[in-house]
Amino acid sequence: MGDTAITKTTTAGPASAPGPASATGTVTTAGQPVTTAGPGSSGIPAEPGGIPSGTGGTPPGHGIPPSAAPAPDAAPGPPLLPAARRADADPDGPADSADSANSANCADSAPTTPVTPHDPCAHGFLPERPPVRSLIGTWTRLDAMARAAAIAPDREAAVALVERARRAGELAALRQRVSRLSLRNAEAAAMRVAVIAVSCGWCGIDPQAPAAREVADEAFLDLWAAIAHRIDHDQFVALPTLALHNWAPERKPRRHIPIDQLARTETLVPIVRWAPEGQPLSRLDRLMLAATRLEAHGIWLFRLAETLAGRSPDDSSTPTALRRLVRVQHALRGQLLAEAAELSAAPATPQQRAVLGALVEQSALEPPVLQAADAVLGIGARRLREGRRQLLRRHLPAQHRAWLSAMDRHCAPVRTLAHRGGPDAAVYREAQESLIALRRTYTALVQAAARPTASPLTRAA
Repeated sequence: MGDTAITKTTTAGPASAPGPASATGTVTTAGQPVTTAGPGSSGIPAEPGGIPSGTGGTPPGHGIPPSAAPAPDAAPGPPLLPAARRADADPDGPADSADSANSANCADSAPTTPVTPHDPCAHGFLPERPPVRSLIGTWTRLDAMARAAAIAPDREAAVALVERARRAGELAALRQRVSRLSLRNAEAAAMRVAVIAVSCGWCGIDPQAPAAREVADEAFLDLWAAIAHRIDHDQFVALPTLALHNWAPERKPRRHIPIDQLARTETLVPIVRWAPEGQPLSRLDRLMLAATRLEAHGIWLFRLAETLAGRSPDDSSTPTALRRLVRVQHALRGQLLAEAAELSAAPATPQQRAVLGALVEQSALEPPVLQAADAVLGIGARRLREGRRQLLRRHLPAQHRAWLSAMDRHCAPVRTLAHRGGPDAAVYREAQESLIALRRTYTALVQAAARPTASPLTRAA
């Protein structure tokens, strides 16, 4: 039993998975119907009077105004993209099975059925269940190594931790057990490997490249490559892994709630802290948590993207959806500005700023929700060139990249409004401008986190 990896989570039960598409085109997500566009149907959610039922309230300072949050109930219509269905068997077992000795073999064995991609309308690009808070068994060594590397005073100290683990045979022992990890535990291990890699200054290398052996520890590279193969994601050392798989609610919820609501409404704490225990959260900690909350609130943007997919620019519902997209993006920008005060006042060490600088250099800090908005409005292809756009997407899992590529194709008719005149085209350009302002605000937040001295965030134009 000592070589098992069992999860300890704080949820009251497994997250609701998206259900299959019905004959009317309604996709059941997190217990609620979300309908995409179809012939003869507007497909745009009715103007809400508040947060939709089942998603709960939002604390002050982190909320999206009711006018900006589209309700998930819409007129029936066939879905443009197929809804994902949950695997026949959950490879990780019940959420609270970590304390049961009988669940050890289940939690540390590879799943027998493949995990299918989930529907972004359910919870965006957040994981389907809350991240694994701690690993046990042999994998506690990786847990401890990641926590120690995150608070190391410099890169040399972090590299020394890896070398010590290699000499003790710990990295080789972990490498032999990667194939026995469930997918959820493999993602948890990937987050810890990503923390170690960026702490050592190795975030820009390919673990399977021969040249990497001259830079990084060979045993660690073998573990890194094995985990990348297990989760089928080579370029995972980036914000989607470091942020979206590194948070937990400060207290256990009294009841099961959807994961996007959990990330919006609960106070979040990092699983692996960049600041020592007992000390205030660092700027890097707060930046990663801010990105997680941004993703949770961005669920409305994903649902509007599905609404606009395949929509004709002449459809009367198109400008309505674009206006709501503008309101969501303005609300997300206001949320980032609200995060800025606490982030700027947080402490930061030279090592944490070095980690942040390395991630910026590798274009590894792009939030997935901004990439989703870009896929709808086409800002990235025009301003960043297509190669740059794919460079940003390489840090996302394959199913998320596929969804973005589908949005590129299905939203192409809407993007023709950029070459037209009239009120509909003006709304489209307003949506583009609000996305540009949102990107600038996020960039200013990253710059505030990287500054050596605390200073207030200047509002982006």
